[in-house]
Amino acid sequence: MEGTDSGGRPPTLSWSPGPALAAYHDGVTVICQISAQFTDADWAAPSPCPEWRVADLAGHLRCVADDFHEYLDDAPASRLARLMATGAHPETLARKLARQNAAELAALPDASGPEHIAGFAISARSYAQRLLAIWDLPHHHYRDTLVTVGGMAGAACAEWHLHAWDLARAQGKDYRPANPDILLSGWLAGQPHLPLPGPGLPVPVGGAAAAHAGDGLAAPGRPTGPGAAGTGDPWHAMLRASGRIAPGSSPGDPGLLS
Repeated sequence: MEGTDSGGRPPTLSWSPGPALAAYHDGVTVICQISAQFTDADWAAPSPCPEWRVADLAGHLRCVADDFHEYLDDAPASRLARLMATGAHPETLARKLARQNAAELAALPDASGPEHIAGFAISARSYAQRLLAIWDLPHHHYRDTLVTVGGMAGAACAEWHLHAWDLARAQGKDYRPANPDILLSGWLAGQPHLPLPGPGLPVPVGGAAAAHAGDGLAAPGRPTGPGAAGTGDPWHAMLRASGRIAPGSSPGDPGLLS
């Protein structure tokens, strides 16, 4: 019989440095592998992220990886920490972060998609190298919850794998991580402002629309409320909660949100 936590949910895998960093590096690697298959025409094509070309998505990844370094440099008093310390509603946080994403992308020097991905990979991998010795130190607070440096790595890990899915979808393919349970653990460790329920439970109102802290898809108007999480598959739940697929559809269905 499977055990449950205090809320009646099946326990998730522990978000500990060994498996966590392995999943993190897997996310970076698969982004590079998928991106290597794009042609020049592919980079100019629309991505699953509204209003972004595939090359823009690559630029966004580069910006976010650099942001994680900045947040760590300034922790626990970074601009992200100050924003989270307001305890604002997830929708409010999502709007502020979406504006930040747009401004950073606009300010990014011109470069090709492959150049952005190369810059992302260097930045993301060097970020991981900084984490082990400071894993349990405070990164920021959201309301009464402390997010450690290791917890923030969970948010980054989820971001990489979700954007790997975006890149695969831009090629008309699907992507599924090898171990979605560890990604769910990372999500829970790094994003207390976005409480993703256990598999099979509904997403709280407001949760899905803001579901990814650094993600351009985390914008108001995404599906929320009962049914948004959908199946008991943690990967499907994260795809739905981050606004990537519509409630009631599966990742292979044409229910992709535009």
